[in-house]
Amino acid sequence: MLLGTWNLENLYRPGGPYGPEDEAAYEVKLAALAAVITELDPTLLGVQEVGDPEALKDLAGMLDDDWQLALSEHADSRGIRVGFLSRTAVTVLADTTAFPAELRPVQVDDSGVTVTRAGRGFLAVEVGEAGHGPLRVAVCHLKSKLLSYPNDRFQPRDEGERARYGAYALYRRAAEATALRALADELLDGEGQGRDVAVLGDLNDEVQAATTQILLGPPGSEIGTPGYEKADKGDATRLWDVAPLIPPGQRYSRVNSGRRELIDHVLVSHRLVHRVTAAGTGLPGEGPPGLPSVGPDPAERRGAPGSDHAPVWVRIGG
Repeated sequence: MLLGTWNLENLYRPGGPYGPEDEAAYEVKLAALAAVITELDPTLLGVQEVGDPEALKDLAGMLDDDWQLALSEHADSRGIRVGFLSRTAVTVLADTTAFPAELRPVQVDDSGVTVTRAGRGFLAVEVGEAGHGPLRVAVCHLKSKLLSYPNDRFQPRDEGERARYGAYALYRRAAEATALRALADELLDGEGQGRDVAVLGDLNDEVQAATTQILLGPPGSEIGTPGYEKADKGDATRLWDVAPLIPPGQRYSRVNSGRRELIDHVLVSHRLVHRVTAAGTGLPGEGPPGLPSVGPDPAERRGAPGSDHAPVWVRIGG
């Protein structure tokens, strides 16, 4: 089976403030997305930036066969949310935004406003996996590193404001990663050696970022280290980022101001990681993904075809 994640970039029906301006541009975007999904041929695909649930239905209608859809009920201020496209029946296990009770509210702007919940929902589902029992997967879209400022500005008044809002974004992303790790703990239930569990999505930071590392659980045994093949107690609750299995030349899912970065991730439990046969970005067999370079203003790509992200995927063997 192929398990993947893809940020669909502003998937809205036309006519609103964030999506394509007209039906023609919308059809072009849908066709570009559908072509990639068809070629990728996933069994289960986590998706982000679904701004209009009906738009995801439109996209699914352009694919072969009958796809099952699951969407979080928790959208951000622009209406975007996470979800799944699945070839098999989906059971929703959790749809939450709550921070752990022990985590204090985090500051999000200069006025002192705080939040106690993630900006977008974390959606966890269960699907059947032939010959291996249930597969439990959570999809997320953490707070972006692209900064926005009061009065809908994308540029700061000065460097002090830039630094503060960079910190606010980091506070939120760290808190959201902590909440997502709590959901992963529920899915694993201390049985990572015997459960097929994955956490995937747009983490909005790279492999070694502190927020990404929060999700891994106990340190040690990372892919490529001497401890990887050695069993230890941490295997019960640990998650492995499959990034080291992606060919180095393809190890990016977005291009930010000309710089390639891997900010979309697939993390898997002990039982799954040892069944991974391949991992990649873009389409299998096509080499490095061709992506546009994006800047600090997401509105610049309103209505652009396709997505500014590449899919990230992992192939699981028997």
